[in-house]
Amino acid sequence: MRLVLFGPPGAGKGTQSLLLKQRFGLDVISTGNLIRAAIREGSPLGKKVEAHVNAGGLVPDDLVRDLANESMAQHKFDRFILDGYPRTTRQAVWLMEFLDAYKSPLEAVISLKVSDDVIVDRLSNRRINKVTGESYHLTYHPPPPDVDPKLIIQRKDDAPESVLARLETYRRETHPAEMFFRQAGLLVGINGEGGVDDIFERVLGSVERFSELQVA
Repeated sequence: MRLVLFGPPGAGKGTQSLLLKQRFGLDVISTGNLIRAAIREGSPLGKKVEAHVNAGGLVPDDLVRDLANESMAQHKFDRFILDGYPRTTRQAVWLMEFLDAYKSPLEAVISLKVSDDVIVDRLSNRRINKVTGESYHLTYHPPPPDVDPKLIIQRKDDAPESVLARLETYRRETHPAEMFFRQAGLLVGINGEGGVDDIFERVLGSVERFSELQVA
């Protein structure tokens, strides 16, 4: 099974990816985590990525693509969930071409639909482990008591005004990619509001319509 999870910042992609991983043994390929790992490892690709991060710029499309492609190859082009990639139509085309070349076509794109008000509330309560990148919510998923509080931070771009700006960027850059996948017959929209378990049941229903999953 080869899945993509779409949704704006704070839509719950990370949470739903983890639940899918636990249920079906799929691996989560998060470009954010890949970028951090590549920098820590100091690989040739990681050094290129680090140069852009240190300069305060966005990691270029082609480097994000290379990181994602490398990870999918390591997973033998199967049993993964992509979170954070693709973000643009250009990246979506790259992804389809890459997987098709290895006779491992993408099977489903799940798009979580969440209102701006709910997202602002979610992200204003989000905290991040600055070492592992793990995400928490102060109310629904607080940091474990054994984690050093000094490692738990609030990202500057989780402030309400920053969140609204990020949502505009998402709509401008990523919505066209959703339309691309819809035209390809791969996209299914899911109501991403409500309890985590309720949302997961909706995700499961949509996934199972596309393919029969076997428990790993």
